[in-house]
Amino acid sequence: MEAHAMICRNPVITGFHPDPSVCRVGEDYYLVNSSFEYFPGIPIFHSRDLMHWRPIGHCLTRAIQNPLDGAKPSDGVYAPTIRHHDGVFYMVVTSVALLADGTKMTRNFYVTTTDPAGEWSDPVFVEQRGIDPSLLFDDDGKVYFTSNGTGWATVRGAYQCEIDITTGRQLSETRFLWPGTGGQYPEAPHLFKRGDFYYLMLAEGGTDEGHMVTIARSRSPWGPFEPCPHNPLITHRSLMNLVQATGHADFIEDHRGNWWAVFLGIRYSEYRYHNLGRETFLAPVRWTADGWPVVNENQTVLLEREFENALPPHPWPVEKGRDDFDSTRLDFCWNFLRNPRAEDWSLTENPGSLRLRCSPVTLDELDSPAFLGRRQQHFECVVSAHVDFTARSENEEAGLTVLLDNQHHYDIAVTLRGGKRTAVVRRRIGTLTAEVACEILPDGPVVLSITADRSNYALGFQPPGGEARILATGEVRYLSTEVAGGYTGVYFGLFATSRGKPSKNAAHFDWFDYSPSERG
Repeated sequence: MEAHAMICRNPVITGFHPDPSVCRVGEDYYLVNSSFEYFPGIPIFHSRDLMHWRPIGHCLTRAIQNPLDGAKPSDGVYAPTIRHHDGVFYMVVTSVALLADGTKMTRNFYVTTTDPAGEWSDPVFVEQRGIDPSLLFDDDGKVYFTSNGTGWATVRGAYQCEIDITTGRQLSETRFLWPGTGGQYPEAPHLFKRGDFYYLMLAEGGTDEGHMVTIARSRSPWGPFEPCPHNPLITHRSLMNLVQATGHADFIEDHRGNWWAVFLGIRYSEYRYHNLGRETFLAPVRWTADGWPVVNENQTVLLEREFENALPPHPWPVEKGRDDFDSTRLDFCWNFLRNPRAEDWSLTENPGSLRLRCSPVTLDELDSPAFLGRRQQHFECVVSAHVDFTARSENEEAGLTVLLDNQHHYDIAVTLRGGKRTAVVRRRIGTLTAEVACEILPDGPVVLSITADRSNYALGFQPPGGEARILATGEVRYLSTEVAGGYTGVYFGLFATSRGKPSKNAAHFDWFDYSPSERG
């Protein structure tokens, strides 16, 4: 078959899209990412060339699949694996849910479907503990469930059992497979078969600058496993590079027989600070004569590189940045924080706009505010929203937020101060909260905006018939993982709240616009 050379622009999926896993069905490719405390859970993408991806839905669209009440930042669902076998898609994932007594339960489950863009089944739970689960459908009909030892095992590394794929019932005892090469936090085990060997891949080093991917092999799915002589396969540790923290990989063989790796990485907005979250990257895989993989020819992962043996390019139509809320269903880019309350939002109450009621829950709480957000996917961009809202008391407000978690966000909102309609800007950084700007607004709808660059967020407004104004700015670094911790990325969101008091008031958002001023 004719080989193609194509420029790959990494990351292939920008913004908060970590822990990628991929499968192939014919000439179609499907990829999933972690979503943590956001709902719907586990976004799923479709591609025909592995470089251009379009969102087609979410695997977890019902609360029974993804209970997120009270989920702390970076709890929820994470580290999914997607596989396809005999016409059925399987997505297996770790769930961290809050129980009624306030304790957390970590469990693994999988859901299934024959249409990855449609509804997925209710969860099927697996007894084996650990996190970052994976599935292997072997040639003899056996199904192996692999996870790591985090939270229960005295020795960290990969563990495995055989399961009944219909019921999730464990058919063999859990057995230890491989501890990795000595890096901290051996996670994300993927067992796959190529030729006569079973290959076991791990992420090691922790999901920061020391992150890496290692691999071992055996002629039995139970080991013993021989480490690759040129581990690690992927790492940017000790490199001063635009891309950092590369790791947590999955392999795929394309329909022309070439192999590829998808993996996560980060890009700094400023030196040593990243706010977009962990993103999805792509690199080619070559197999040596003695059966070991080489990723990206052992070279540094660049933002642009020509790949030989690439699939013919298949770009999708450019996603629109403006949502006029004319549909009765939300676009796939939108997420709620935790499980939404049905009464808090509507696309049908006032057709052509989004209605958010003033919920007593605020963005500062580990609860489900009246919030609808989308990922920031570009360092430099402008978001704006047309807001029709009149507060009836000083505790009511509605507006725009740039949010990393409940303790790290900047908000611009329409409210009342001293009985007058005003626009206010609030900054929340850890336990410190300050209202840093306030300006009187005329009556009528207003356009709120947030302008992002690599150093600052500028929050402003434009009243009807008036000039656009910047009210205040906030540093990007304080909404970074290095400051806040956790494993997610920044969202731009619409919100409405009555700040702890009951209210029947509501805000109507006529449109929302996301306009990047650079590629990613």
